[in-house]
Amino acid sequence: MIDEVERWILSAHPEIETLDSDVDLIEQRLIDSLRFVQFIVLLEKLCGSPIDVATLDIDSVRTLSAIQRTYFA
Repeated sequence: MIDEVERWILSAHPEIETLDSDVDLIEQRLIDSLRFVQFIVLLEKLCGSPIDVATLDIDSVRTLSAIQRTYFA
């Protein structure tokens, strides 16, 4: 499932071929505020559970490694 997350991110950034699992997706602006809601919806779809953005720890979605640990472990 993390592969789908990576594909979604890369589809918006054709200048990037691959993502290291520890790249800071937010700091590098690979996920910006305009796409953040779409990103959360994608995660909800893939993990099968709602994500409460009011209590979301931003570090849980900062890297592919963190996303894997938090939502797909």
